[in-house]
Amino acid sequence: MKGKNAFILLLVLVITAGLVAVSLLGVGNVASTQTSSSSDDAVELEVETDANGEVVTNENGGLNAVFSGTTEAASEAVSTDGSTETTTAAERIGYGGYKNIKLGLDLKGGVYIVYGPENGETPSDSDMDAAISMLQQRVAYKGYYDAEVSKEGTNKIRVEIPGVEDAQAAVSEIGEAAHLTFRSMNDDGTPGEVLVDGINVTDADKAYQNNAIVVTLQFDSTGAKAFADATANNIGKQIGIYMDDMLISAPTVQSAITNGQAVITGDFDAQGAEDLASKIRSGSLPFSLKALEYNAIGARLGADSLSTSVKAGTVGIVLILIFMIVVYRVPGLLADIALVGYTAINIIIMSLFGLNLTLPGVAGIVLGIGMAVDANVIVFERLKEEIRAGKSVKTAIHNGFDRALSAILDGNITTLIACAVLLWLGTGPIKGFAQTLILSIVVSMFSALIVTRILLNLCVNIGIKSPKLYGGK
Repeated sequence: MKGKNAFILLLVLVITAGLVAVSLLGVGNVASTQTSSSSDDAVELEVETDANGEVVTNENGGLNAVFSGTTEAASEAVSTDGSTETTTAAERIGYGGYKNIKLGLDLKGGVYIVYGPENGETPSDSDMDAAISMLQQRVAYKGYYDAEVSKEGTNKIRVEIPGVEDAQAAVSEIGEAAHLTFRSMNDDGTPGEVLVDGINVTDADKAYQNNAIVVTLQFDSTGAKAFADATANNIGKQIGIYMDDMLISAPTVQSAITNGQAVITGDFDAQGAEDLASKIRSGSLPFSLKALEYNAIGARLGADSLSTSVKAGTVGIVLILIFMIVVYRVPGLLADIALVGYTAINIIIMSLFGLNLTLPGVAGIVLGIGMAVDANVIVFERLKEEIRAGKSVKTAIHNGFDRALSAILDGNITTLIACAVLLWLGTGPIKGFAQTLILSIVVSMFSALIVTRILLNLCVNIGIKSPKLYGGK
């Protein structure tokens, strides 16, 4: 039995060492390709007419216009300075190691921009989602692959762009808001006059028709009239659909469309149809966005902050490890092993799941370590009390954990509730703090209540039973 327990104890130590190695070195590499696509959709407009030449409706709720054809997409890598390359940029990325953790804006450096409705009103959730989608597409088109777009509060959108130093230039490049228009096209392919404004598009969505994936369009009354005039006056010509000055589709008009409803068909897959629908939908926002706030955080400042935080955290952890061994002896040593494993698991999870590490997030990890130590201290003090009351070491361990359980759970659960609120309402660094602290609390409870307990019982089972080694007199 002693041999079996010794083997299990050794196995736990080996697993802990393996976790530490993974957290430091990472495992595996995968090629990641980043591309940006721009599409000049060469499609053709078809409509169904009756014997008198009148447009008729079809089986899909009266949609009478069909844009058919193929979409040709040219992929190119777009750099942050606005230049383009015909080749893609590939990067070797590992998993699990601390070097693979995504750094937040305050650590990596970059620019953040906060957008809000120009009129100051609070849009609906669907309108905000559409605006977020539009900005995500816009920053991706500009080559900001690592940018993050998230909702802030009820009516603001926060855009974080790592690695950019000029905040004003980023605002100018991204623009206040992309604007969708339907325009005539000149012979040289340049955009002509605006025929229909994107705000008059009431809906655009992916759908299925005749076993094919399509994109449906609907206009309001104003848009329907303008679209009818536009198609009537441009038969045989292309009408360009533009996001600002970027062409996203160019159908050729074959007949007038009078009821304000259309279907875009082509060689769409599900994602391609959804992307086009999202682009058109985002241009029909009933509100205009403007940049309310923007600022740049220097990369050097972020790097210095990270370096200082890591050094301070390392010194603090080492002092904690020494304190635990000196004060609590064998339990303290085993708690140190569990804490090392806890830190490694935190790093691995953050790397695997792409959690952003912010400066407040570093504080969240350190706070989690403190809470894990606090849980161990509560348990070990109860253990010492049991030993001093004359209980055997094995009984003292069992009773110590049982007596400490409610206090540990109460403290950690109340903290988790507070973190959940921060995660729900917070953005940027605040959200990063909440994410890392939630992760730290969950892992620390596992470390303190399960791993440490297993290690203590294994030590007793292999014959380490002297009360003095467990804090007794």
